[in-house]
Amino acid sequence: MASSSGTSSGSFQNSGSEEDLQALMDQRKRKRMLSNRESARRSRMRKQKHLDDLTAQVSQLRKENHQIMTSVNITTQHYLNVESENSILRAQMSELTHRLQSLDEIINFLNATNNAVVLGGGSGSNGGDHFMTGGTCFGTVESMESFLNPLNFSTMNQPIMASADVFNQY
Repeated sequence: MASSSGTSSGSFQNSGSEEDLQALMDQRKRKRMLSNRESARRSRMRKQKHLDDLTAQVSQLRKENHQIMTSVNITTQHYLNVESENSILRAQMSELTHRLQSLDEIINFLNATNNAVVLGGGSGSNGGDHFMTGGTCFGTVESMESFLNPLNFSTMNQPIMASADVFNQY
């Protein structure tokens, strides 16, 4: 009977050991679950912080993009204004160059007339005195006087006019 009581007592001890082992495993399981919950909470917090950081970065980048676009629009407008003004100045330069060439021609003509020979005309359709220099006839004295009359230079006193509308076709 001793052996049977030893066996029963051994079974009782095994049963206690199994319960202790089960309790220890349950305790470790609870501890692991708490640790996992805490880890998941920290992970969610990191994820939320990362999302908040990205949202703030998007907001900042949108603000910078808006400022850059405003700056580009202002610069484009300034460029268009300068380009328009430049076109007007080119037209004025062309007109002034043309006038200068005309004035040079007049000066050359006047210098030539100072050296010209006045030839007496005669009767007929080609009557009247003629200016000649270097074998070239410049017309009658009357036509030269009307040409050199300052009252006939009405176009020389006209202001130079140009606007951007002329250049919009380009």
